[in-house]
Amino acid sequence: MPLLDKWYADHLSSVVSDDVTIDIHTLPAEAYPKSIPEGVVRFGAVETFFSTYFAQQALEADRQGYDAFVIGTSQDPGLREARTLARIPVLGYGETAFHISAMSGNRFGVVGFIRELAEPIRENVAAAGLLHRLSGFHYLQGGQSSVVAALEGDPERFLQDFRASAREAIAAGAQVLIPGEGLPNEILWSLGVHDIDGVPIIDADGLVVSTAEFMVRLTRHNIMRRSQVGYWMAQPDGDYVDHLRSVFWSRPSPPREES
Repeated sequence: MPLLDKWYADHLSSVVSDDVTIDIHTLPAEAYPKSIPEGVVRFGAVETFFSTYFAQQALEADRQGYDAFVIGTSQDPGLREARTLARIPVLGYGETAFHISAMSGNRFGVVGFIRELAEPIRENVAAAGLLHRLSGFHYLQGGQSSVVAALEGDPERFLQDFRASAREAIAAGAQVLIPGEGLPNEILWSLGVHDIDGVPIIDADGLVVSTAEFMVRLTRHNIMRRSQVGYWMAQPDGDYVDHLRSVFWSRPSPPREES
């Protein structure tokens, strides 16, 4: 989707320092049966595969010399596993938006177009201890069709749907709004829509990239570093990690048996 690619490149480069380079990678193209993953990310079984892939990529980014790694999707698939494997800062779209919203003293509402993501997002908010800050998950009635139309250059229906759902979130007590997925976030950013009725919309993509740069700075100045202690943070010998990569990630899939 060339328009989306351009938005990401223009947007993310605008929120970091001039000397920061952002490389954007995606899941393998063949992972999606359509142009966007809306039809498949409704299943935890699919997220399991995505989680493994993101964790692999975090380790690869660390090995290639990147300073930080961002998982740019709201339910943060593979975030804990990626942090376990990589020594560099690893951040998630959802977790960062939730914590920064709460840290600023606000209740946040999530407005998204994939209804099933309400479950993992709520679980992640609860795991972060921030459930008391969540006003709820609010669904865009136009769903996938209004998002796809906006990505193809016709955003009017999307804007109508987002405003309607945002006002439901505000009525439920939201003081800030978090786009429930990266695609609505980019549509809103491209249109210059930053609030609904005076309630700010968190630019979660811009926020997580800016926070990654901040975390790198904290690490370089020894203000805060990655812990090496505990089950999830301690790491085995690097050669053994490479061995496991070859065992589990380079092994061809077994043939599927016909029933």
